[in-house]
Amino acid sequence: MFDVDRYLERIGCAGEKGVDLATLRLLHKNHLMAIPYNGATQDFADGGPHLVDLDEDATFEASIAEGRGGTCFQLNRLFHRLLGELGYDVTLLAASTAEGWEASGIEVEHMFCKVSLDGRDWLVDVGYPGPSYVEPLLVSDAVQSQYGSQFRLVDRGSRTALQRRGRITRWNVVYTFTTTPREWSDWKDMEDFLVREIAADTGPQDGTKILCGRTLDDGQVVLKGRRHLTVRDGREEVRTVTDDAEHERLVADLLTGAPR
Repeated sequence: MFDVDRYLERIGCAGEKGVDLATLRLLHKNHLMAIPYNGATQDFADGGPHLVDLDEDATFEASIAEGRGGTCFQLNRLFHRLLGELGYDVTLLAASTAEGWEASGIEVEHMFCKVSLDGRDWLVDVGYPGPSYVEPLLVSDAVQSQYGSQFRLVDRGSRTALQRRGRITRWNVVYTFTTTPREWSDWKDMEDFLVREIAADTGPQDGTKILCGRTLDDGQVVLKGRRHLTVRDGREEVRTVTDDAEHERLVADLLTGAPR
């Protein structure tokens, strides 16, 4: 059962119920550090995934209380509810990565939120594997720095591109989005797409479809297939994991909170 106090305790924010920027930053970063992005949490036995009619109570128990994590459709939906129950003015938004758009052509590939606070808007996202922003990002033309990485929002006409660069890397697009408020029902097309993809997937289960990530105090670790990316203080290290035993250990480390 969804419970605000249990939620706050699980992410290390027991009693933190203020509606202010300092609390929002704490909730956001602690959530990312406590709960992993885990692309393997959906149960498809009953014809899922269910993005629109998501059982929030059951998802809370698995993703938050048990710490199994989830995808944007689970984690950002639950975080949206948490912020709303705490009294934040929170709006649901949709985005698309370049890879996701190429695969599906759907604008609602990614789910995240916007919080309006004291006359300013902040992007909040606890359901992206990374690398991305660790604390809320101000909706502004200014370049913003977080833990050695820089972020900026670039106007692309009908959409806005969120871009990131590390200490020695170029600007790269994290995702593109609009600030149009969304409803849960807007994700029906994405739900149908995922159902079709799952039905058509007959490929080998060799670890190449793994996607998980976790935030560290000074950066993030992401495992996408066999590609292991670590970002610490804006410095990136990428390598390909070829050993199966090491790959299994890295997945376990990310999902249990001990990334290396």
